[in-house]
Amino acid sequence: MKSLLITIDGPAGAGKTTVSRKIADRLNYKYVDTGALYRGIAFEARIARVGQDDDIGLENLCSALNLNFVKDGRGLRLLSNNADITDQIRTPEISMMASAVSARPVVRKYLLDLQRNMGRKKGVVFEGRDMGTVVFPDADKKFYLDASQKVRAIRRYRELESKTFQILEDVEREIRLRDEHDRKREVAPMKPADDAVIVDCTDLSVNDVVERMLSYILK
Repeated sequence: MKSLLITIDGPAGAGKTTVSRKIADRLNYKYVDTGALYRGIAFEARIARVGQDDDIGLENLCSALNLNFVKDGRGLRLLSNNADITDQIRTPEISMMASAVSARPVVRKYLLDLQRNMGRKKGVVFEGRDMGTVVFPDADKKFYLDASQKVRAIRRYRELESKTFQILEDVEREIRLRDEHDRKREVAPMKPADDAVIVDCTDLSVNDVVERMLSYILK
């Protein structure tokens, strides 16, 4: 089978990361967590005290950034100018700021070029929110993974439980706000591509989702 470029989009907590990694492993493909790239910019902007709507500041910040992924014994790690920031970008504050900066054209231009270069040789699974609609409209296989808001909040709460003192209601509120912002933003709103396969995983196991997606990829 020829190498493919696969996109998996969807809202926070839908299980995109787990599913994307498993599919990449099964196909022996590279895996790219594009949400981590936006989180990386949000993290660096916060450190540099650049506002989320400061386009000039964000443009200058991006021009000096070198974001890339490396894989080690702990899995996929995000490096920013050679510093590992993987564990520092998974906080509620960075999540909300990442959602805000992802709507800024200067940030999107920087990452659009970076992501397309990563996908140039194919054999890769891209996880994100607009991979199949904006970044790779000609992707070989496109998926949109979704689940009920309640289920997604529970999944995200369990994921963060050991790293935060948040209660479930707070996580659910943040999921709701993130969804609203991502879907209503003027630039690249989150939505399924017209030719994407939509998978509702509310009542499906991870393995069920993986097998369903692979059935479309391999046919």
